[in-house]
Amino acid sequence: MGASKSDSFSVEHNEIASLFKALSHPARIAIVDYLLSVDSCICGDIVNELPLAQPTISQHLKELKNANIIKGTIEGTAICYCLNPDTMAKIEKYFGGIIHQLKNKCC
Repeated sequence: MGASKSDSFSVEHNEIASLFKALSHPARIAIVDYLLSVDSCICGDIVNELPLAQPTISQHLKELKNANIIKGTIEGTAICYCLNPDTMAKIEKYFGGIIHQLKNKCC
């Protein structure tokens, strides 16, 4: 079998693409927004905030966690989620670089 097309791109390109892929669903964006609005979160809280079933929320949380966008800690029988600041910094750096480069360009 041939090489994957992703092998043609840098590690950084693949990493950013994976982050954006994980964020490419409106429910996941809503989860990120909700986590920004609270200090800590239990999965059940998210289910109460979004118009989705608990298994669907769990699948979206799994995708965000696999991409390292969120972190979870177990407290008793509940899992508390928060955004991963290191991953958010990577996203900010990527977009910050774009904005910086655009300041000197004109269409």
